[in-house]
Amino acid sequence: MAHGSRYKVAFKRRKEGKTDYGARLKLIGLDKHRFVVRVTSNHSIAQIIDVELPGDNTLLSAHSQELKGLGWLGSGKNTSAAYLTGYLCGKKAQKEGIEDAVLDLGLQTSTKGSRVYAVLKGALDAGLKIPHNEVILPDEARIKGEHIVQYAQSLKKKEMQKKFSNYIQKGLSPLEIPDHFQSIKDKIETEV
Repeated sequence: MAHGSRYKVAFKRRKEGKTDYGARLKLIGLDKHRFVVRVTSNHSIAQIIDVELPGDNTLLSAHSQELKGLGWLGSGKNTSAAYLTGYLCGKKAQKEGIEDAVLDLGLQTSTKGSRVYAVLKGALDAGLKIPHNEVILPDEARIKGEHIVQYAQSLKKKEMQKKFSNYIQKGLSPLEIPDHFQSIKDKIETEV
């Protein structure tokens, strides 16, 4: 009697390194909204997703590109933009009556103070309840961009203009980043 192979072919998304089915199964079992955070090399994305039998249902999302429409002149890939993206998503969730969720990082590496956790902090500050440990969140000064101001102040004027040419071309001095950050946060607060 022939038994055939015992080898089991992995799901396509597992082979591609896109899905950790063990972690996903645990999140599905919680029967709560998922706060999905994805950070690419240029953008931050935050979504509130429900798991349903036919597939995931995205209830709402925020993308760092949306910040430009609110007047954001900074990069879409820095910690400040990540925080504002999470804050925007949290405010949208509040508007829809969503109060709590569980964090879903997918296959992203968990690094203390990273942009992923800046997105989480933004959502928390907007009023979403998401279980977390305070230790992992980036500090307030980093989120506001105060470290950029300190660095810019340490440079000579020509060096600063060269290193921050993208900001300066858009009309934003690196020394004004914390104030600009606060004005965008205030705008999200009033407009969303």
